[in-house]
Amino acid sequence: MDSPPQFRLRPAVEEDLPALHTLIAASVRGLQAADYTPAQIDGALGTVLGVDTQLIRDRTYFVVESQEGALGGSPVLAGCGGWSRRKTLFGADHGPGREPDLLDPAQDAARIRAIFVHPRFARMGLGSMILAHVEAEAVAAGFRRFEMGSTLTGVPLYLLKGYVEGERIAVPLGNGESLPVVRMTKTFLLHTDYGN
Repeated sequence: MDSPPQFRLRPAVEEDLPALHTLIAASVRGLQAADYTPAQIDGALGTVLGVDTQLIRDRTYFVVESQEGALGGSPVLAGCGGWSRRKTLFGADHGPGREPDLLDPAQDAARIRAIFVHPRFARMGLGSMILAHVEAEAVAAGFRRFEMGSTLTGVPLYLLKGYVEGERIAVPLGNGESLPVVRMTKTFLLHTDYGN
């Protein structure tokens, strides 16, 4: 009987970028095809759905490594995700609506950003693990509210985690398609235990 894979969460670094691009493309193509057309996925990868390197520089983006399937003993990326103290709600480096200005924790909601899991590691709790970690990090930075631009695929998980569905945004893509994204919000509850 195979033992379950061992996971380790750590801050993402610039050297992770090639593996992050591969992970995100695999996640979107493998897990979001039921909610989006191939044309929407092609148009969104690298712009709406992708890596925002500002989060890596801010040290608010994280990767989950697994030893399962590691080549030469090196871990493989199983998931990624982060949070931001900047106004940009979603998108990669060249995505629409970039707003690098800093948020005020006393008034603004922290942004939960770009959570992706490789299809091989789907349904193992990694999305929940990443979400709990980034929410705890944002709370430690003084934020009491969270906001995100979720893909349609992510909405059921975030509803389970206490997020409320808001407006649907049709994000125009460079190939003439548009990508539906759902604005979701959550208020931090003082009794929430982020240690588990």
